[in-house]
Amino acid sequence: MNYANVKYIDIANGSGVRTSLFVSGCTHRCPGCFNEEAWDFNAGLPFDETIQKDILDSLAPSYISGLSVLGGEPFEPENQRALLPFLTKVKEVYPEKTIWVYTGDLLEDLLSEKNPRHTEATEPLLSLIDVLVDGLFEEEKKDITLKFRGSSNQRLIDLSQTLASGTVALLKP
Repeated sequence: MNYANVKYIDIANGSGVRTSLFVSGCTHRCPGCFNEEAWDFNAGLPFDETIQKDILDSLAPSYISGLSVLGGEPFEPENQRALLPFLTKVKEVYPEKTIWVYTGDLLEDLLSEKNPRHTEATEPLLSLIDVLVDGLFEEEKKDITLKFRGSSNQRLIDLSQTLASGTVALLKP
């Protein structure tokens, strides 16, 4: 997996001050996407041990609330497989920090074994995520007044509560 960018002090992509990782590769290709340059799976740099250590180190200060993962598309199958061991490590080292992940997929589709994006990594990956922002960016539903999302169709899902109850629990930003 490659990554397109890392923002070490970010307040736009989740609650509190966060580190945000932008992975490369996206087949959704939403019209009006804010990060079109990350559609290419070869964009950016390899997601190697050096950048992983830098991101882990950036999460250490108490004022950092957690990690946000955006794209590109984190739930492209190859990205899931690369993110699973990394997010596992984040949770082991910083269990008090939250993980937010943005996806163009709907949670219900990711959970469906009939979906080609559902891999052996999908459910373990979802279990590590605190907040999932799901749904394609829809330019005609763009709303700059919304917190932590670009269009009104996108949902902020409390994933821990959702997975425990079996019913989608929306987060109130």
